[in-house]
Amino acid sequence: MPANQPRARRRPPPAAPTPHETTVGHDEQDPRLYTPAEAAARLRVPESWLRRRAGRRQIPCTFLGKHLRFSAADLAAIIAAAAQVPTRRRTTRRHRRPTGDLPRPGSHASITTPDTNRTETTPWPG
Repeated sequence: MPANQPRARRRPPPAAPTPHETTVGHDEQDPRLYTPAEAAARLRVPESWLRRRAGRRQIPCTFLGKHLRFSAADLAAIIAAAAQVPTRRRTTRRHRRPTGDLPRPGSHASITTPDTNRTETTPWPG
């Protein structure tokens, strides 16, 4: 550069945004993507649950290369998919006490039937 030309001025670094600027209009300009740890904290679920479901493609997510990220729309969809309609109050089961030492006829312990007590011959000698 010749000595008689003035040097070009450097631009000053951009000013840090104020807190109001970061919240208002944030979605339109720069969509916020959450890491799995941030998304898990916002959803209040374990990060391992979130990663496992995203790996199986069971929940909406975004992969930037190999990096897993979640948008605000993804988090809203996860919440909406998990919402369940309230049902009536669950009734408690009454367990019958067995009467005696023998198992009940319909229980899994009663596997013998009258046909299984007979002996059968095998078709081949052995």
